[in-house]
Amino acid sequence: MQDKASNLPPHTIMEKPTVSPGELTTSRKAFLLNLDPDIYGTFAEIGAGQEVARHFFQAGGAAGTIAKSMSAYDMKFSDEIYGKCKRYVSENRLKQMLDHEYDLLTERLAPTRGSSAHFFVFANTVAAASYRNKKECHGWMGVRFQLTPQSPPNDAIMHVRMLDNSNAAQQEALGIVGVNFLFAALMYNNDPDLFIQSLSDHLGNERIEVDMLKIEGPDFKEIENRVLSLKLVEHGLTNAVMFGADASILQPSSAIRKKAVLVERGSFRPVTRVNIDMLNCAGAQFVQEAQVQDHEVLTVLEITMNNLLQSGSLDYDDFLARVDAIAAVGYPVIVSNYMEYFRLSAYFRRYTEGMIGIVMGISHLKAIFNEEYYTNLDGGILESFGRLFKQNVKTYIYPMKGSRYDKYQKIEHRHVDGGTPDDWPATHTASDALITTENLQVDAHLKHLFLYLRDNHFIEPAVGADTQLLDIFSRDLLQHIQSGDADWEDSVPANVATVIKQRKLWGYSGAALHS
Repeated sequence: MQDKASNLPPHTIMEKPTVSPGELTTSRKAFLLNLDPDIYGTFAEIGAGQEVARHFFQAGGAAGTIAKSMSAYDMKFSDEIYGKCKRYVSENRLKQMLDHEYDLLTERLAPTRGSSAHFFVFANTVAAASYRNKKECHGWMGVRFQLTPQSPPNDAIMHVRMLDNSNAAQQEALGIVGVNFLFAALMYNNDPDLFIQSLSDHLGNERIEVDMLKIEGPDFKEIENRVLSLKLVEHGLTNAVMFGADASILQPSSAIRKKAVLVERGSFRPVTRVNIDMLNCAGAQFVQEAQVQDHEVLTVLEITMNNLLQSGSLDYDDFLARVDAIAAVGYPVIVSNYMEYFRLSAYFRRYTEGMIGIVMGISHLKAIFNEEYYTNLDGGILESFGRLFKQNVKTYIYPMKGSRYDKYQKIEHRHVDGGTPDDWPATHTASDALITTENLQVDAHLKHLFLYLRDNHFIEPAVGADTQLLDIFSRDLLQHIQSGDADWEDSVPANVATVIKQRKLWGYSGAALHS
């Protein structure tokens, strides 16, 4: 399996330093770029001083690298330079800055330096902590850069969250990650793992979170930015990344902001008709909630990294197959490191005050009443439920057949993950009675807790389940897909079957469809 994100062009700027991430200091990185006679460009920074440019000036030799360094704090000045923008700390504003500064750079310097210089523009727009700003401290960074003189430029863009508490600490971290980002864009652009790991050099993952990264341009047509984003989670730069139904890379705060969120967790390998039925049943109830009436609803499917790692290592082709299949039915996807549901709900709560609805199967509900999962919490299972339901959160529980439930109880689940009916082992016993929130049995000493949550509507049954779908099992489907048995097609949405055939996902070997 080839990692599509690593299919990048060779370096043409200067020889890549043969060091591991973290070995080069921030000052050394700036100095190495200053020493390269072919790198020349502009720094434009708004919102937290000229923290990145400062490192290049202090390192020495900056005249060989910096054509211009500027900042426009006042909104009127900023609008006059870059044009008006609805949000000043946004990807749109960042792109306006890159467009303006790069056009100006090439217009003024291409005649004299264009034949030898690799031009670049580094820009950022940031909202750091202040006595007035009590909101999220975050920012956008971008590098527009050439790999060869006189060639069309490429863009590397990322979104960062500053996790320090003070303005001074945030500015310091911003300067360091900015140098790391520029250095990675110019020096590590053919090694995605080194690129991403180097972003946290001399910061760790406690001061800066990078939750969105993409590289685009004529020299990077083969890059798969969804894999690049997945590597952010893999290497600990963030705990979650988000993808649109159009295969785009989404910045979570922009996608989730002020919305009511309905989320379903699963393996989605592939997404099945029962997954869609779960969303439809829960969604019909969710939109009727009083707290949802004034909010736009975001429906999203979530896969945990633990699920992607079940085979022992990340299979990027399998990951892309899941995301492509989900996109075929029109849903965005989140990949997260949030094993516990209360952490997932806290992630959404970071960006929205809207209601959060969590769709899960009955077996998954039973699993979250397993106290072994909460030994790391001082308050145990009570703390976990308190944190899960503390802010306008409700779960919608999809039923399962008793025959499946009996078999499921014999399987040891080490993690609360992927608990949708299509993941349950295939078995058939005498009982086809449905297990629901009305007859689910939990441990005797937890029964009153369960009844409290159910009777106060933190736990709601998902009404209207299509019982004919409850025998769908994704592992059976994978075997049928790989063996060429067409029976699997009836178990997935038609658009998903088409995508699997067209792209020959999961080892499908039948005749591919032609669009």
